[in-house]
Amino acid sequence: MIERTVIQSVSQSTVLTMAPDASSYAAACAMTKAHCGSVLIVDGAGAMLGILTERDLMTKLLAQRRDPETTPVLEIMTHNPQFVAPETTVSDAVLIMQRHNFRHLPIVSTDSRILGVFSLRDAMARELVQAEQMADLIDQQLTNVLS
Repeated sequence: MIERTVIQSVSQSTVLTMAPDASSYAAACAMTKAHCGSVLIVDGAGAMLGILTERDLMTKLLAQRRDPETTPVLEIMTHNPQFVAPETTVSDAVLIMQRHNFRHLPIVSTDSRILGVFSLRDAMARELVQAEQMADLIDQQLTNVLS
């Protein structure tokens, strides 16, 4: 069976983006309305500066009692996020996400165009199992090499 790529698996065709000076409140409202867990922060030319996720809102805004209406997303976003190419397999993307403990992964073309955001919920159960098996194999091989 041929494995899907991240670009084949994304569930949302539009990418939610905002300017770095947008308020955290505006970002949370946009994410809620779009039913998505992240928004990409872009400059005026559309280049990705960062990603703001539900986790960022919780840990860097709410838990620190910052004012959502006056805190710009630039202050709480994850700067220079890791991203993948559209031809990346779902299991490779899931492995990256598991290793680095995040759930959203921007998809960027070779000419730096933002194509989408892969989310863990875009992966099918079998792809999650494949990624877990791949992680176990890599851990086992590292253990053998270091032993």
